Amino acid sequence: MSKQQRTRLIFLLIYFVTIAGTVAVSALLVNIQQRKSEAATPYVRLVEVTEDTTDPEVWGRNWPKQYDLYKQTSLTTQTRFGGHGGSESLPVEKAEDYPWLTTIYQGYAFAIDYRERRGHAYMLVDQEQTERHQAPQSGSCLHCHASLMPVYRELGDGDEMAGFKASHQMSYQEINGLLHESGNAHPVSCVDCHAPDTMQLRVTRPGFILGIQALAESDAEVPHLPSIQLWRDSGRTEPYSPNADATRGEMRSFVCGQCHVEYYCGDKMPLTFPWGNGLKIEEMEAFWQEQEFPDGGEFYDYVHKLTGAKIFKAQHPEFETWSQGTHARAGVSCSDCHMPYMRDGASKISDHWVRSPLLNVNRACQVCHAVSETELLARVDGIQSRNYELLQNAGVAVEDLIHTIVEAQEAGVPEEALQTARELQQQAQWYLDFISSENSMGFHAPQEAARILGNSANLARQGQIAVLKAQVAEAPLGEEVIVIEESVEGE
Repeated sequence: MSKQQRTRLIFLLIYFVTIAGTVAVSALLVNIQQRKSEAATPYVRLVEVTEDTTDPEVWGRNWPKQYDLYKQTSLTTQTRFGGHGGSESLPVEKAEDYPWLTTIYQGYAFAIDYRERRGHAYMLVDQEQTERHQAPQSGSCLHCHASLMPVYRELGDGDEMAGFKASHQMSYQEINGLLHESGNAHPVSCVDCHAPDTMQLRVTRPGFILGIQALAESDAEVPHLPSIQLWRDSGRTEPYSPNADATRGEMRSFVCGQCHVEYYCGDKMPLTFPWGNGLKIEEMEAFWQEQEFPDGGEFYDYVHKLTGAKIFKAQHPEFETWSQGTHARAGVSCSDCHMPYMRDGASKISDHWVRSPLLNVNRACQVCHAVSETELLARVDGIQSRNYELLQNAGVAVEDLIHTIVEAQEAGVPEEALQTARELQQQAQWYLDFISSENSMGFHAPQEAARILGNSANLARQGQIAVLKAQVAEAPLGEEVIVIEESVEGE
């Protein structure tokens, strides 16, 4: 090849490399511009949504990715200690794994039917189909199972707080009928957590708003909620407003805390969150003990059918239990684990397939924990296995106490002599129910859950001792040792 030909070849190579490089750089710049445009306009409003748009499918026309993820909450998911329900039928009864539940709930509708949870897509239909409706149910029960704010506004002539406070006086069937008549029979929906005009996170549930205001006004320590301490220190005269005062990180837990909480939802007074003294179990217990019904009667959820004890029924206190754990103290929100961020093109969105972090370890856990998935799963399994053992031990202890009281009643021990045992049953069962009804199998606050279950078992055994003392006190002279020996052998 001549020198002239080599020069021409080199020129051509440079020419084509330059063209290729120019094309590549241009494509990159176009892609960057497209991504910037996507980030600047993360969604396009194809339809208008309002405060009355409770159907998530309508919202899905504007936010299709989030809606597609939300629909996946109808899929069957399962971990070792939860999520046993399939999408094709109602979940299994919890009493299959915890046989003592039927005993402790005697006199309450949960003794009729109490099943494992399913995904958010089923939260309304599962409640509608439960056999608990064999017993009267208050309209308050729909506070957390449906997109209910339009119904509250209708009941309150535009005042949703007034409608909320009136709903407990109506039956479940009446409120549910209003839902279906209005076309708003949907489970908790987009409008319950997002403002339709701005898409900002917000809380809507009146029960939570009143509860968090009572917490802010208390002297309880809330190191995991710095906006409340800031509100206290500011000397403001207006009530604490989660939508105005909370940080975005706090809101990523508050939207979950609207429903995943402990509350009273009977027909004697409006649905109530017991946060006036704080979020610890003893603080909520004291709140209930200080509470009276509007007619001046003593507060309790139900009277135990077998023993006559007045019982505090815990609901599903995930928010309160989380508040006592290390993740809350570290600023980790509910959404960080159950709705972790994910990429959708150039946008960052929350995963609306709400589920156990154990099914999404990479994005839910390894963002913070730089260890293998196998190791993280092993750590969680260790925590939950120990909690399960403590839970079963406490459940058996409370069940033993109930049977011991029943046996004493049948033996003719006077009612007043068993009052101490009934009070101990109330406390032991409240502690047990608090953890058995909480949906993390102890993981949200492992040490706190272990402490509570240990106290539950201890209180139940103290209750049995109180029964034995009552039997001894009532037994004729000479029969005391026999009564004690028989009772101990019966355990």
